[in-house]
Amino acid sequence: MGIASILQLDEMMGDFNRMNKRRSLYQVLSFAMIVSSALMIWKGLMVVTGSESPILVLSGSMEPAFHRGDLLFLTNYKEEPVRVGEIVVFKVEGRDIPIVHRVIKLHEKEDGTVKFLTKDDNNIVDDRGLYAPGQLWLTKKDIVGRARGFLPYVGIITIFMNEYPKVKWAILSILAIFVLLHRK
Repeated sequence: MGIASILQLDEMMGDFNRMNKRRSLYQVLSFAMIVSSALMIWKGLMVVTGSESPILVLSGSMEPAFHRGDLLFLTNYKEEPVRVGEIVVFKVEGRDIPIVHRVIKLHEKEDGTVKFLTKDDNNIVDDRGLYAPGQLWLTKKDIVGRARGFLPYVGIITIFMNEYPKVKWAILSILAIFVLLHRK
């Protein structure tokens, strides 16, 4: 470590020590307000749309409709019927991560129950291999939501940070230092 970098580090520590308690509390409260505002917006979207909206596309299985990193906005109104060709997000028993695929077949019974089959756009076969053992069709209870809109590639940073945790911690550390040392 050179003398210049030691002096820079010493200067940063001096700046940190000069910050008074009131300023530190102000920064902590400002950060808490930003986080709580984002959480309120997220929960508000969940109430309005009836789903766990939005959701991030994690794979390229639905290209060209959706690409890896696209942020999907969903709705899940129970009274709306599922249609062939719709892109749905579903969860199956035994899997934690929701799956984004297209409805390819409907099976309607006389009693009014509807079951459906899905497939991604980049495979030849349907999704029965992804369903829970013994499950051949999805039902409404498996649906998390239906894709209604998207923002392209917005979530690619999140995917990158999850795939490379060292980058995530480096970015978070830099942001924390910036928040602590930032002056108006």
